[in-house]
Amino acid sequence: MNTMNFKGYTAQIEFDERDNIFIGRILGLRTIISFHGETVMELRNEFELAINDYLLDCAEQGISPEKPVSGKILLRVPPEVHGAALVAAKASGKSLNQWATDALKNAAHVM
Repeated sequence: MNTMNFKGYTAQIEFDERDNIFIGRILGLRTIISFHGETVMELRNEFELAINDYLLDCAEQGISPEKPVSGKILLRVPPEVHGAALVAAKASGKSLNQWATDALKNAAHVM
């Protein structure tokens, strides 16, 4: 997946072969924000404009802008997975939260 990041927001980028343009969509928000450009430079500029317009609109309305993520995850896993994760965390000398954070970072290829 190709992405762009700006001010903590991430956009997924696709190429529309029919219209010969790049299309971006902001991920993780209920509000639908999309933008497009014919070049990468134009796409980057439109992405930044879209985010800045969104933030300005929120400020003008006196509402807090949505944040793509809060840093909290609620997972439902089978008890045997929960137990195995807990054992693995303890064996590595970590809390389950830190172990899961490391596992998610590795799976998502985050440095």
